[in-house]
Amino acid sequence: MSLARPLDTLLDRSIVLGYSKLGYGLRSRRWPADDPPRGALRGRVALVTGASSGLGKATVAGLAALGASVRMLVRDRERGESARAEIARAVPGAALELELCDISDLAAVQAFAEAFLDRVPVLDVLVHNAGVLSPRRRVTGEGNELTLATNVLGPHLLTRCLLPALREAAPSRVIWVSSGGMYGQPLQAGDLQYEQGSYDGTRAYARTKRMQVVLAELWAERLSADGIVVHSDHPGWADTPGLSDSLATFHRLAGPLLRTPEQGADTTVWLAAGAEPARSSGRFWHDRRPRPTHYLGRTHESEADRRSLWEQCERLTLRTARAS
Repeated sequence: MSLARPLDTLLDRSIVLGYSKLGYGLRSRRWPADDPPRGALRGRVALVTGASSGLGKATVAGLAALGASVRMLVRDRERGESARAEIARAVPGAALELELCDISDLAAVQAFAEAFLDRVPVLDVLVHNAGVLSPRRRVTGEGNELTLATNVLGPHLLTRCLLPALREAAPSRVIWVSSGGMYGQPLQAGDLQYEQGSYDGTRAYARTKRMQVVLAELWAERLSADGIVVHSDHPGWADTPGLSDSLATFHRLAGPLLRTPEQGADTTVWLAAGAEPARSSGRFWHDRRPRPTHYLGRTHESEADRRSLWEQCERLTLRTARAS
């Protein structure tokens, strides 16, 4: 059961109250009846990117606790092994396997997906959690701005490459972990690579988080006939290594109000278990409730911009697929 709608909406609009651990504490008091049942994901296979720390590690633990066999996609084997061992201690009997891939490297994503499909022909849940906030503009070896490549292009390509396994598992789920920071940014379809103006890492991150929400909506439309549900969500303000490393000042000031990674990952796990009240797709969620995707008039995108985002993501990722 959810918090009364007027209070829930007030928390959401207040930002500080809704995104902090205060909002989670108030809302979660009425969630027990809404929790996924034990074993809700038994026999299901999930793939979580960015699984070695923070929200990704908490998501893996949450899915494993519901019985899922979880594939942990990480860049660094040592950190991945450490995270897997920690989760195994916390969730006895957890079925965990490590997968290696740098999601910003599109050729590597293509190669990983091809090998993964040979081993895992059925995939029930795909969680796009990996992300980066770079303080300066950096370009990958393939010529893409790093934040765009990690947060948008890599996940887009991975989704497309794993469609055979997702279709085989239908009804399956794809979840994009976005950020409330996207509310302040419009869709920059004319400058995906952030080549115009002075680069700002926080703004670049927020731009890509807006792109993720739009892509989730577009993927939902395209996959509706395949039985694949696509959602995006945001975790609120969670105390993660990524936050402390990338936004040190904010982390220091907001420290007492920050959620735990487990609290931040709650809605992602809940969506992965198919626990939303009615079957839907293409929605943006926070604390187990669908939320508006815009609060400011200046952030609304046109249909032409939405089409442009899709077409550019297709061009940039399919170019890599053809070359590999």
